[in-house]
Amino acid sequence: MRKLAVAGLQLDLRAEDNLARIATEVAAVKRRFPWVDLVLLPELCAYGPSLEHAESEDGPAERAFRHLAQLHGIWLVPGSLFQRHGDRIYNVAPVIDRSGVVVARARKMFPFRPYEEGVTPGDSFCVVPIEGVGRVGISICYDLWFPEITRSLVCLGAEAMLVPSLTNTIDRDAELALARANAASNQCYVVNVNTGSPLGVGKSIVCGPGGEVIHEAGSHFEVFPIELDFDQVDHVRRRGWHGLGQPLKSFRDSTISFPAYRRDGKSDALEALGPLSKPTTKG
Repeated sequence: MRKLAVAGLQLDLRAEDNLARIATEVAAVKRRFPWVDLVLLPELCAYGPSLEHAESEDGPAERAFRHLAQLHGIWLVPGSLFQRHGDRIYNVAPVIDRSGVVVARARKMFPFRPYEEGVTPGDSFCVVPIEGVGRVGISICYDLWFPEITRSLVCLGAEAMLVPSLTNTIDRDAELALARANAASNQCYVVNVNTGSPLGVGKSIVCGPGGEVIHEAGSHFEVFPIELDFDQVDHVRRRGWHGLGQPLKSFRDSTISFPAYRRDGKSDALEALGPLSKPTTKG
């Protein structure tokens, strides 16, 4: 059986140094649920959303997370960090293996513009093999709004999506719908962990490969360990959810040239929307 036990930590954080609190909670998870393989934390959980805390790759926060993974013998996706690379800052989700090695760094491809200013978009897809289990794809928060990202990660072999988030706005319900839609249309697990109150609104969600809700969290602190069954993903993709739709096969076999995916021209309809900027007037 190909199963991965993932614990989502919806932490009730503030915009401050949260590293000691995170270390305590990760230790508690491993003590209470020793069968957990991977721990997933919320976006920007180490310090909050300020660019002032941007570090270099393998900076103090990432080193602290590497130590946690090695100490507890777990895979760790510690939400994300602002990391400097030259004169650019990226929103980065490190993927750390059981020995404390950073095996991948996923850069957020769609910073939440026009609000997430000063952050450079990533331009590569992150799919990580978990030996003996399968492959997980990593995207960050607003990336979930772009179905092209999940579909691309799935085409690269991802069977589960790990999505750290920091949402504190009224559109969280829309994100829950998007998590279900991404899971159903790509026949994969989606584990979307948000920060709880007061920094975020919580409502983390785990969806199965039929878009079904396996767990939806409340607004505050919550720990939810879930076993992801990768054989079930394979079964659903081959036979369809309840023997019904097989969207990945249909997408694979299609000969349609989709206008949204052509790079040889612009969309007049999209160009007519005007610049990407903060609304300054009502209506």
